Amino acid sequence: MIALSLAEIAEVVGGQTHDIPDPSVQVTGPVVRDSREVEPGSLFVAFVGERVDGHDFAAAVVEAGAAALLASRPVGVPAIVVDDVQAALGALARHVVQKFGTTLVALTGSAGKTSTKDLVAQVLQRKAPTVFTPGSLNNEIGLPLTALSATEETRFLVLEMGARGIGHIRYLADLTPPRIGLVLNVGTAHIGEFGGREQIAQAKGELVEALPEDGAAILNADDPLVRAMASRTKAKVILFGESGEADVRAENVTLTDAGQPAFRLHTPSGASDVTMRLYGEHHVSNALAAAAVAHELGMSAEEIATALSEAGSLSRWRMEVTERPDGVTVVNDAYNANPESMRAALRALAAMGKGRRTWAVLGKMAELGDESLAEHDAVGRLAVRLNVGKLVAVGGREASWLQLGAYNEGSWGEESVHVSDAQAAVDLLRSQLRPGDVVLVKASRSVGLESVAQALLDSGIEGEVAAR
Repeated sequence: MIALSLAEIAEVVGGQTHDIPDPSVQVTGPVVRDSREVEPGSLFVAFVGERVDGHDFAAAVVEAGAAALLASRPVGVPAIVVDDVQAALGALARHVVQKFGTTLVALTGSAGKTSTKDLVAQVLQRKAPTVFTPGSLNNEIGLPLTALSATEETRFLVLEMGARGIGHIRYLADLTPPRIGLVLNVGTAHIGEFGGREQIAQAKGELVEALPEDGAAILNADDPLVRAMASRTKAKVILFGESGEADVRAENVTLTDAGQPAFRLHTPSGASDVTMRLYGEHHVSNALAAAAVAHELGMSAEEIATALSEAGSLSRWRMEVTERPDGVTVVNDAYNANPESMRAALRALAAMGKGRRTWAVLGKMAELGDESLAEHDAVGRLAVRLNVGKLVAVGGREASWLQLGAYNEGSWGEESVHVSDAQAAVDLLRSQLRPGDVVLVKASRSVGLESVAQALLDSGIEGEVAAR
């Protein structure tokens, strides 16, 4: 964190100091909510959860070197006491971002947020020190914690913003006001909570509404609901996509034999060729989004293309490709799933598996509401149309819909099977996999199918990560 005294922090958050002998003591370490992450000079944020009360760790974190706690009650050790710890954390993040002039890039979308955030960060790191959201900590707690990890040297701050309802992104953008706002797409993730794609578009568009007039809205030209957001901002609009009208676009998109996308990148400053290390054609759109941000921040087409070609995946279980010594390739994309990302992963599997036997080990896509049956059925049918060798649907009702969709699509559907749980899937795969097979594992996070991928890698000699 950028160094601030306890007295300064108390003033910013409107708190009272308790048991602090010297208010001029500075917080020089990270702001953390996990007692295991405390370092000398840290500020420990004491949240009260359903199972754990952070205040109970007060003595331990100070002994470990924390300068103080941000707390909702006195705890007998140095603490800044506030009425609302979450609101105080947000106020502190806003103060730091605005005071020190870091260029803040915020992004949102129904699918691909974390992968794109990782790409944006890796490209911008070529230009200047960059801090970005770890994993997908994109909510009202994770976002300010990320912002507070910036230092005096930080030039760019890249923040992923998630939403589960109208007003969420508006709240996050108020905590950490962006200069550049990137909207990737409007899909069906969380459609059961929002009620429809139009409502999702309304929520995602809150990001561009928050931009200043001298900011930039980076919008997907290939998504009509995103493109329409241009009317909701006073900022400059930059379009990305494969459309000929896009300011930053891709031409001659192909996939390598390994399923990695290659294309000609065009920006207003020039053109250059890109061959990505990531897997799947869906990463082309993510790469164009990152390129549009980088162009706005002054990077050349050649610099951007080089960075995109060398970028990898920084977050676990997102198209994480591992090849076992026996030639079996395991694609662990089990962090989460929605209809858009499921279709993209299946297309990537089909591309990677040309001339090889392919397996799709799939589970439930959560939070689809009334669309759940139709969407699971459609994914099962798509697996058949893509000639995936075998579908293994894992779990309960939703998995049965996946399997039924495959079965009803045609005779190939007889190659689909429905199993009760992850262990049953592992047992089936261990008995039937053969050298050269490609296995995709994907479902919503709650299903926990990453255990299937790990079991496949643990079942023989430890595999070697082919690409991250």
